[in-house]
Amino acid sequence: MSQPGYDAPVTDAQRPLKVLVYSDDVNTRQQVILALGRRPHPDLPELEYVEVATEPVVLQNMDAGDVALAILDGEAVPAGGMGIAKQLKDEIYECPPVVVLTGRPQDAWLATWSRAEAAVPHPIDPIQLAEAVIGLLRPSVPATS
Repeated sequence: MSQPGYDAPVTDAQRPLKVLVYSDDVNTRQQVILALGRRPHPDLPELEYVEVATEPVVLQNMDAGDVALAILDGEAVPAGGMGIAKQLKDEIYECPPVVVLTGRPQDAWLATWSRAEAAVPHPIDPIQLAEAVIGLLRPSVPATS
């Protein structure tokens, strides 16, 4: 808590990391957010979620450049997360890391084609998702002394 009349500067280590969660299914988006929570690891700042249900809004948010990580549902329709991941990796310079939610574990090879950094199968395992997200976000957070 800050004292009245005193606003401490927000450091990069304290600024929330923006995580884009794309799925046409609101339940899938909620499962991802509940699985990760506000702060999946003490080394990371809090996460700020941007829920997206359509491909154009994914592209708009990613083009804005303030997303730290994108989690894309590979089973979304009409635009699947793997195709969107491939497009993002092809079109955005220094694209943030992408996690693709696959229909089953055997679809991980498709996520490799999409150039996503990680793949997590449905049904969503909170521990597996958190491990993937922490591993991808940790390098983007400056070390604190």
